Amino acid sequence: MIRKKLFLASSSELGEDRKEFEIFINRKNKDWVARGVFLELIVWEDFLDAVSKTRLQDEYNKAIRECDIFVMLFCTKVGQYTEEEFETAFGQFKATNKPFIFTYFKDAEISTGSANKKDLMSLWAFQEKLGALGHFYTVYRNTDELKFKFNQQLDKLAANGFVEFTPEKGGAAAPTNQANLTGSGAIAQGSGAVAVGRGGVFVGGKNTGSINTGTQISGDLVRGDKVLGSKIDTQINTGGGAYVGGNVDTGGGDFIGREKITQGISPRDLDPLFAPLLAAIAQQAPADKQAAAVQQVQELKAEVAKGKQADDNKVGKIVDGLVGMVPGAVGTVVSLFATPLLGGIAGPVTKFVLDRLKGS
Repeated sequence: MIRKKLFLASSSELGEDRKEFEIFINRKNKDWVARGVFLELIVWEDFLDAVSKTRLQDEYNKAIRECDIFVMLFCTKVGQYTEEEFETAFGQFKATNKPFIFTYFKDAEISTGSANKKDLMSLWAFQEKLGALGHFYTVYRNTDELKFKFNQQLDKLAANGFVEFTPEKGGAAAPTNQANLTGSGAIAQGSGAVAVGRGGVFVGGKNTGSINTGTQISGDLVRGDKVLGSKIDTQINTGGGAYVGGNVDTGGGDFIGREKITQGISPRDLDPLFAPLLAAIAQQAPADKQAAAVQQVQELKAEVAKGKQADDNKVGKIVDGLVGMVPGAVGTVVSLFATPLLGGIAGPVTKFVLDRLKGS
């Protein structure tokens, strides 16, 4: 079971919203627990009976540094301790790329006669502070809207690799002999199944018989002008590429089939690296720039996947444009290229852009 910690911060004026939020998380867990993931909600009420050697707020801050998601709700005021909790979460995020931070402002009707000037001043000051940090809060008007919007963010995080679900119990059993795949998509059935694209074949374990990805081929196995065998029993259509069995020594050169193959980076290695960046964009990019920002991330991902063959000028230009659209993603972008995998790809242009971002 994967456990993800979620810290909820807010002032006491939003007590009802906190209760509704907790009910929502419990309901979300009914779905996620069956798939191997549990969201552990941490609220300040959990600490009321705790004994602290210092002040109780220090225990809250410690829990925030250990959490995976930080959610803050505010309405007519932002108290000293609530703001401290945000600063703790933001500082931890800048240092470690976690927790993911979500802030929600409740736009509610208030009586100007009963409004507290000091409270409203704290609210406006905090909103200005978020703007200076490049962090954009989300507005909600009622608890249903809050739950709907945060549920969307959870699903986006899951889709971007924040969690890895395990197959649900009682799922369809994997076929024992064969499965028919049609269309351009990918199908995976049963526990441990692997989805492949159109015309692809995943082979694991001991296999016998024919493997057919389309039109079958048969005939003699030939190398150069020599016939090496009378028949290929297992028929594989490579679409004009090269089929290799056993070890291949290229002598330091390129292996060439239908097209030249150069060394790159697997999407499996890139996906977890780019997940925090996509999450930061989902959280911090203005609504009218989200789609363009995500497109920039995909282009960046495609370019760095080329490894040493990546165009350094293009990478630097994409990074510069992306941060221009989403200033709040600067720390995430810099941390992305601080990883050993991408750090070795960054050329002089990209390094120049990154150095400028660090100093900004």
